[in-house]
Amino acid sequence: MKTLSYAIAMAAEKRKVYIAMLFIHCVYAGMALFSKAAISKGMNPFVFVVYRQAFAFLALAPLAFFFESSKEVPLSYTLLIKIFFISLFGITLSLNLYYVAINYTSATFAAATTTAIPAITFVMAVLLRMESISIKQVHGVAKVLGSVSSLSGALVYALIKGPPLKFMNWFPENLDHQIHTNSSSKMEWIKGSLIMLSANTAWSFWLILQGPIVKEYPAKLRLTALQCFFSCMQSAIWTIAVERKPPAWKIGWDIHLLAVVYCGVIVTGITYWLQVWAIEKKGAVFTAMFTPLALIITAIFSAIVWKEAIYWGSIGGGLLLVAGLYSVLWAKKKENQEIEENNQKQEHREEILIV
Repeated sequence: MKTLSYAIAMAAEKRKVYIAMLFIHCVYAGMALFSKAAISKGMNPFVFVVYRQAFAFLALAPLAFFFESSKEVPLSYTLLIKIFFISLFGITLSLNLYYVAINYTSATFAAATTTAIPAITFVMAVLLRMESISIKQVHGVAKVLGSVSSLSGALVYALIKGPPLKFMNWFPENLDHQIHTNSSSKMEWIKGSLIMLSANTAWSFWLILQGPIVKEYPAKLRLTALQCFFSCMQSAIWTIAVERKPPAWKIGWDIHLLAVVYCGVIVTGITYWLQVWAIEKKGAVFTAMFTPLALIITAIFSAIVWKEAIYWGSIGGGLLLVAGLYSVLWAKKKENQEIEENNQKQEHREEILIV
């Protein structure tokens, strides 16, 4: 019995990380759905960002105090200015563009374009000479093809609709068309798509900048809390400049409050820790492999709750996005394995020379 109980406990322990990843991407799917619902109900997207970042800071600040109070990491004025500008060009710009774009597009499209972020990040890293490509090796070719596939998939998803998928017949087709066209016209959809891709590009730029800044300031929770604080202040200044009507700032016990609390506390606070835990358990490549889950969950809930149609063009674009994502991840994994093997060989040679 003890052996059986131990086996069951070990099996449950192994499944924890899979359950955690499923929960994480359900949360990310909910972020797109709640954000779309709040902004569709009339909430100003810039006000949404201010409140979201305020709740994110309030959620992260106590965690940073309790878990990183023992870390003595100096924070100079120069470093503080760097964090300020990284927050401005990364988080503030990215989130404001994201919430403007989601007003013109859909929650499903917002979730779909996030799968292109690894490819966009890779392309930017290559342009900034922070990443190298060797087309003489298989993983180098896979990186290039994966990046092209992801970016092409995002464009196909945005620009090519095609006929709707005929598997939901509980509502009239003209109602679906009306819902879609009322949210945005074709030109507005294209505009929203381009803004969304710009938001993802800004987020990719922020991801690239995180590496150098974390080396200077390794207290990750404090760093994230600081960036949320700066982003909140920057977004507030921008919103006050463009939105002069005080009623726009009013928030009641409705979907608006639920959405900002969800995005600020659940997405930024809880999900952050779960993702870090999953990376420690299984590695970054394993966690990235689950990225398309958010797209699938969002598409299903959008179709059921909002009667949002799924188009054949969207399916084709989504498949290209996912294929490109896995190609880039596979290439990165192979490259890391090759680097590790070379390092081990080098260490072995040095040991032989010492002997």
